[in-house]
Amino acid sequence: MSQDAGWGGGAYSGAHLGGSPYGEGVYGGPPGPPGWGGWTPPPKPGVIPLAPLKLGDLLGGAFTTMGRYWKPLFGMGLVLWGGSSLVMVAAMVIAYSAVASHLEHVVALPQHVDPDSSDVVPLLTAFGVVALLGIVLVVLASALMYASVPAVLQDAVLGRQVTFAAVWRRSRARMASMVGTVFLMGLVVAVPVLLVMVAFFAMMVALITLDGGNGALTIMSLGVLCALLTAPLALWLWVKFSLAPAAVVFEGQRPFEALRRSSQLVRGDWWRVLGITWLAAAIAGFAAYIIQMPFSILGMFPTIITTADLDADPSPTAVIFAMSGYLVAVMIGQMVAQIVSGPFPLLVSGLLYVDRRIRTENLGPVLAEAAAVPQQGGSPKDSTPHHGG
Repeated sequence: MSQDAGWGGGAYSGAHLGGSPYGEGVYGGPPGPPGWGGWTPPPKPGVIPLAPLKLGDLLGGAFTTMGRYWKPLFGMGLVLWGGSSLVMVAAMVIAYSAVASHLEHVVALPQHVDPDSSDVVPLLTAFGVVALLGIVLVVLASALMYASVPAVLQDAVLGRQVTFAAVWRRSRARMASMVGTVFLMGLVVAVPVLLVMVAFFAMMVALITLDGGNGALTIMSLGVLCALLTAPLALWLWVKFSLAPAAVVFEGQRPFEALRRSSQLVRGDWWRVLGITWLAAAIAGFAAYIIQMPFSILGMFPTIITTADLDADPSPTAVIFAMSGYLVAVMIGQMVAQIVSGPFPLLVSGLLYVDRRIRTENLGPVLAEAAAVPQQGGSPKDSTPHHGG
């Protein structure tokens, strides 16, 4: 049987290796009586055993992958998130320099005086362009990260080495499909998120205008109620589709096919996938908080010194310059946290994909053959390596 880089898709039979699926019978089953030679532990050519994975295997495999393959993982994060941050900083500097005079006019207006449209339109245009650029950069960077992590796992599971250049080529080849997949997954949670945003803006309007009537407060109540009603459905769909990015890379699936593939793999194990995914996200979030904290603290010291020299009525430029030290420190802290902790949930999700295929499609023998693991009951001396392509 030929092996491709992503191990293909669909169910496999273990007959070609002369045994039953891993996790049953010989591999992964309970050991027999002393002296009985019918059981051997599941092979582990890479970061995980090629058998149904427990929670410790999933988390340990993710940490091991980050330790062994930190160069391509963190390298991709540095290129993507660092490059995106530099582009955004340059865009904000250019936008601010273009509309600085309009902003100062608006800020300097007395109370109860409406700003002129000649000042408001350039500000809104600049904000819209920067916001749109930020959305595009986030989508592209996220798509490439979603593609690069499974690309690393392709070799990590088999115990192979992988270079940054190889990961970049694989990620770039799947970028278009991954962008579509990430966009479709985002649409799943878009409705409750938008409803929450509507409720928030309605609350702000009610607080600013001191509206105690039925206007903004009614909109806020409806937004919260509808968000609560749609959130369970969005969560259910998001978990069903959570393995779609791995299917895009491992199997070369297109967006809609990847969503269907993920739904098929998650079927019957929804709660376990939800719990493990949330646990991985919580671990990554805690790690990101710890990483960002010293940057935020260090950024406060130059800000305290520079803000002490501000006039009683400082200009927007002076305020931004005074806050620049803190803003730069926070941005660097967020970037470092994203690079270090960001791959972890994606690794766990990718390993969940592998686990579901091992459990439901007997993928273990396929991976063992691709990794040149000896056949069941054999030994390195009498086994012929099978090199996967």
